[in-house]
Amino acid sequence: MRLYRSLLFIISLLASPQLWAEPSIKIGMSTALTGPAAALGTNMRAGVESYFNQVNKKGGINGRLLELIVRDDGYEPERAAVNMRRLIDDDKVLTVIGNVGTPTAIVTVPIAEEKQTLLFGAFSGGRVLRQDPVSRYVINYRPSYAEETAEMINGLLRSGIKPQQIAFFTQRDGYGDAAYLGAIEALHRHGFKETDSLAHGRYTRNTLNVEDAAATLLDAEITPKVIIMAGGYAPSAKFIELLQQDLPDVWFVNVSFVGSYALNSALANDVKNVVVTQVVPNLNSAPPIIDEYLKSLKKYDASLAANDVSLEGFIVAKIFFWSLKGIKGDINKESIIDGIEAVQELDIGLGLSIHYDELDHQAIHTLWPTCIKNGRLESFSWEQLSSTE
Repeated sequence: MRLYRSLLFIISLLASPQLWAEPSIKIGMSTALTGPAAALGTNMRAGVESYFNQVNKKGGINGRLLELIVRDDGYEPERAAVNMRRLIDDDKVLTVIGNVGTPTAIVTVPIAEEKQTLLFGAFSGGRVLRQDPVSRYVINYRPSYAEETAEMINGLLRSGIKPQQIAFFTQRDGYGDAAYLGAIEALHRHGFKETDSLAHGRYTRNTLNVEDAAATLLDAEITPKVIIMAGGYAPSAKFIELLQQDLPDVWFVNVSFVGSYALNSALANDVKNVVVTQVVPNLNSAPPIIDEYLKSLKKYDASLAANDVSLEGFIVAKIFFWSLKGIKGDINKESIIDGIEAVQELDIGLGLSIHYDELDHQAIHTLWPTCIKNGRLESFSWEQLSSTE
């Protein structure tokens, strides 16, 4: 009887689909699931997982499911470094995707290069992710903060704002530095060299201590008309509400990391003159990927609200999927990079083509300026500044 039962057990094991299933394709993510930046990390994760869920329901990649392993770093570099090594050494991921933040990228990029493991589609426009020449192990989707702030400076000056009327509010770390230096370089290109005279308020990452930064701008010799901002959504919202009490007509122009929807949720409904340079289309726009994303997100978790951050995660995941689809042969760390570099004029429904090669590791250079108005997000053009003069 025991022998009979043992044989039945062995037969049941051999018949099990799990035993013969192809191993999953393991992909890692280190992001902020807790702390003041948690909305960015949780939404980036939701966007990636909603697309992977869609792929897995159709059988994955040649029968191999996409498995996302996520570790929480709280938007702190020290934790991100530990996570990165654990993902690569212990979890055996083939790629790390969608990490959030520049201060965390400063420590994770060297680990990616050391371990020869791709860091793909990070939610950051920091310079550390955009080396010249490009790093084989860092590939981006979004434009850089230098591109975002150059777009801001060009638009502001074109609309009649004078360089002397621009001020800054930034996080005191690599993220804030990247945005600030990008704007300064853009002003220099326009011939304005007295950038040291521009008011610059700073605050500490993962805090809401923005009062000193607000005081710095309120005490500026020239009252600013525009404040270029590189902060988290919670401190940025607090800063905006503080400043609008004394400077009701100032414009607050934010780089994309703030998250349009996260910032909007953190702000009172009566704020005005708030702009964000998004790196994804507005959700009420026409590109086909918007409808695909909305349907996919609903199937993944109907309780989740659509927003710009999870849309970016969805886009990053879709580019990654199509790169895997193009691989002939074994899917491994190096073939994944080769697959992405082979992407030529890929149409994912974004309204523009995705292109990579071994010398170009950034998918797009397009920005979608957005204005927060009466609790709603609307498309914005820099000419609207002229109409408020």
